[in-house]
Amino acid sequence: MEYKAYITPNPMTPNQCVVINPDLCIACNSCVDVCRSDVMLPNNDKGMPPYVMYPDECWFCGCCVEHCPVPDAINMVYPINQRVGWKRKKTGEYFRLGMKNPPPPNTKPPIG
Repeated sequence: MEYKAYITPNPMTPNQCVVINPDLCIACNSCVDVCRSDVMLPNNDKGMPPYVMYPDECWFCGCCVEHCPVPDAINMVYPINQRVGWKRKKTGEYFRLGMKNPPPPNTKPPIG
């Protein structure tokens, strides 16, 4: 009797650390190689994006996103408690920590 082992992602996990766009991913597996906590495993099928096997183990360091050669092929999904943001009252602009073009710092002294 011949037994085969299959790798499938864990559908029961509530956490989602990264989202891989299968249309943009070129299956280079650079994200798998650079991941510090071995969250992803390479896919057995050629040309398919890697499996996100252990999303609860992710450190949210962003190495996988930074080393990806294709922009927006992989995106980090931060937990709600790490999504710090603020909104400017006058213009309605939304800002968050870590954004590429942050607003200039507030230089006004506090009231009171």
